[in-house]
Amino acid sequence: MKKSNIVAEKKTKIVATIGPASETPEMIRSLILTGVNVFRLNLSHGTIDEHTERTKRIRTISKQLGVYVAVLADLSGPKIRIGDFREGVIELVEGHDFILSTEKIEGTAKKVYINYPRLTKEVTSGQKIFLDDGKVELCVKKIKGNEVTTKVIAGGQIASRRGVNIPGAKLSVSALTPKDIADLTKMLPHDIDFVALSFVRGKKDIVDLRKVITKQHPKNVPWIVAKIETLEAVADLRDIVIESDAIMVARGDLAVEIGREMVPATQKEIIRMSNEYGKPVITATHFLETMISRSTPTRAEVSDIANAILDGTDAVMLSAETASGAFPLESVAVMTNVARITELDHEHFRKHFSVDAGNVVDSVSSSVVYTARNVDAVAIAALSSSGFTAKMTARHRSTRPVYVFTPFVEVARKTVLLFGCHPIVISKVTDIVEATKIIKKVLLDSKYAKRGEKIVISAGVPFGVAKTTNCLLVETL
Repeated sequence: MKKSNIVAEKKTKIVATIGPASETPEMIRSLILTGVNVFRLNLSHGTIDEHTERTKRIRTISKQLGVYVAVLADLSGPKIRIGDFREGVIELVEGHDFILSTEKIEGTAKKVYINYPRLTKEVTSGQKIFLDDGKVELCVKKIKGNEVTTKVIAGGQIASRRGVNIPGAKLSVSALTPKDIADLTKMLPHDIDFVALSFVRGKKDIVDLRKVITKQHPKNVPWIVAKIETLEAVADLRDIVIESDAIMVARGDLAVEIGREMVPATQKEIIRMSNEYGKPVITATHFLETMISRSTPTRAEVSDIANAILDGTDAVMLSAETASGAFPLESVAVMTNVARITELDHEHFRKHFSVDAGNVVDSVSSSVVYTARNVDAVAIAALSSSGFTAKMTARHRSTRPVYVFTPFVEVARKTVLLFGCHPIVISKVTDIVEATKIIKKVLLDSKYAKRGEKIVISAGVPFGVAKTTNCLLVETL
């Protein structure tokens, strides 16, 4: 791919959901130029044909622009939903009874269908049930036959097909549904870069998904993004982070599951742990919700973006703002500008992880960032055939740009998610001497660095062996 003319000024990456408001070639092009690094395909909406066409369009336009842009397929997962109401929208009144039925019926203000057949067997009296991202709160009164009678604790308007959350319930539904497997079968041949798994409860969910992916598409396995949005996932966080390739803080359902007041602290812990293990982390949901219908954000929304960045997130995500909102381009511009300004707080970004005795990767990756600062290097060059060296380097949040040199386009696209990383595809190299010559030439020719300036190179030797970051070089151009 030719050198891009787009200046990579921000280090925080932006994930934008593509949809009817953002799927035209002109809009995709503008979104990339404004700061989008990853496009999210929400497989809960639209058809697979629509998503594959969008993927092809993204690939074509990013190639024309000379930049690497990734595609994330977000699986639907086992989302529990209510059915349709006869009137479309009904009003639930506090104190009144409301029945959830596993029998397919036309919904009314008294009763509605719920698409989870085991509901009556897996909820208990006194349990809380939330509808529409927690806007409506119910409490189970009694269970009989195929009906769960609840009392409305917090009422309000509710529309057809809204989501259902049952915090604390031990639901037997699998995180990977037959629909997800069918969607993967059609999406994987298009070389998507990331697959996000919804409603993860434990590391086994990640293991099961990886088996399905490697069986269907062993040559270019996308990175698996575990969405943290259940109580079980928070409880098993460390094992999930270790097993996954990347993490998403899915704050919408998470807020319903653990309570809104718990989300800020939980977000910080998820991000901290992801940073520690070198797993890129996306913070998602409700960043610029007012910009779905208006052209400017609130001060609180701007602070929310900045605080996620200061927490250490690799990327911030837009959902309806870019998929169906009236101001997709303006939303991305706000995120880009907030990121640039927030990143000026260099001292806050410095990450300190305890280095385990004898752990070469930890020691070398932390030394790379420390050395770059001490010798006043202008950049870090990470040689990476799998993305591992780039991950280990990026987690330390260097104030210097990290140029990821890789022989694989697939790895280049994946590493665009990493904080501060800018991928460059080179030919395969066999030794560090040859690699150093290429790195120096590329950085000079691209005007990313000038003669006389220093760079720090990190790599794994011998080349091609995964997870062996063990080499640090300081070079003068």
